[in-house]
This record gives sequence, structure tokens and C-alpha cells, in this order.
Amino acid sequence: MISPEKTARLNGFLDPCWVPIVEKNTRILITGATGGLGRALVAMLQKGSDVVVGAHGGSKDFDTSGAKNIIGFVRRLRTEQDCISTVDAFVEKVGGIDALVCLNGRLTKTDHWDTLSGKEWEDDIQDNLNTPFFLARAALRYMKRQETGGNIILNGTESALHGGSAQSFAYAIAKRGTEALVQGLAREGAPYGIRVNGVRMGYIKSGFHERWAGKDTPALEARAKMIPMKRGGEPEEAAALFTYLLSGWSKFISGQMFSITGGDWL
Repeated sequence: MISPEKTARLNGFLDPCWVPIVEKNTRILITGATGGLGRALVAMLQKGSDVVVGAHGGSKDFDTSGAKNIIGFVRRLRTEQDCISTVDAFVEKVGGIDALVCLNGRLTKTDHWDTLSGKEWEDDIQDNLNTPFFLARAALRYMKRQETGGNIILNGTESALHGGSAQSFAYAIAKRGTEALVQGLAREGAPYGIRVNGVRMGYIKSGFHERWAGKDTPALEARAKMIPMKRGGEPEEAAALFTYLLSGWSKFISGQMFSITGGDWL
């Protein structure tokens, strides 16, 4: 039997020294771009593609120093109007929108679901299901009018397929709802050349678990040991999947959820 340490080494991340390329001049709005995954995605797009990126942050600016064709947005996404105005602002800046990537989301509170107040439950549903819907709907409306096609990618979680944990129950339910969004919006967008897909993530080392779940290094190491590949995923590995879905190679893919989990939950 191979030791967990050797398994982790065998399955370790190796940079393949190439990145997927997205069509030139594609106008991409990324919400939640200031997180670890968002920064990795923007960096990958900058490295391999000549595109225009709207890098949204909920409470802080995206560092655009030395970056090409990146527009920073700082806007709270708490209501339908917040979402509409964010998409409107991006379109006004660049003249349209070809792709939306929703990476925003959070765990409002990591207590057992039985102790959550009605507002705390509703906040999780709002941030992780309603907000992606309002953003996607606003983007879809523009894409339909443009008649040039489009691309929408929503973020999910593999744990949603298993009911989440007692401390992330509302989050998991919202993300399970995201899967229905992907299918329904894909069906709506297909006649207009608009693709809609989603990515189910397992434990990705993006900082999400530290920020929202208060996990420390020992807890994250223990979590990684539960994964068959005995490690967490690198943000760049997830970013590459998102970039592929933004590229021309995925133009026959719509209404699908793609898992990147290291074999977790098998």
C-alpha cells in the first residue's frame, strides 16, 4: 500500500507550461475576482489571451497595476438592483458583455443549521443562489440583444450533491439550486448561441475555507488527507477549467456541471 505522503507526491500539481486561450477581445466580467480563484483566473487570462476583463470585488479593489485591459469594480451584491447595476457598469465601460463568470459567494455563518436565524438562512440563499441568478439574468438579456452569442459560468460545490455538512447546509442547498440555474439558463440561451455551464469544486486552496469557515492549517491538512489524491487543488488548476469553458474548444458544451475534486466523494 502506497503511503499517503507518496500518493500526494505522485498526484502533485505540475505546471504544464501552457494555458487555454480565449478568443481575442472577449469581454469578460468576473464577479468575486479578488478571491484566490478569481486572481488565478485573471492571471491566466492575462498570460494567454488578449481579452478585456472586468474584475469585481465586493469590498476591495482588484490590483490592476501592471495589468492590461483590466477594469476594477468594487460593488456590494446584496440585491437584484446591485447585480443589474454591476453588469450595466461593465457594459457601459466596454460596450458589451461576451462572458460572465460568477465566483462570488460566502458562508454567512458556520453554525449548525438548527441554530440559524431566518435572516442568516436567507442571507446564505441570497448570496449563493439569488445573486448568481440576478447577475446571469442581467448578462443574458444583454447577450440576447447583442446577437453575438455569449458564455456564462457559475460556481458550485461537489458537496451540494451530498447535502453539505450541518455547518454549510444552506450554502449546499443554494449551490444545488445553482445546478438547476445552469440547466434552465442553458436551455434558454442555446437558440441565441449563449452557453451556460458550471464548475463543482471540492477543496481548492483558494483561501475560501480560511476566510469563511475559519479553518486553520491543521484542519486543512486533515481535510486534504480525506481526498483520494491526498492534497487540495491549486487555484490555477480550477482557473484552467474555467478558462477552457471560456475558450472556443467548449462551444458544443452547455448545461453541464464539471467537477474538480481530486476524486473526493467517490
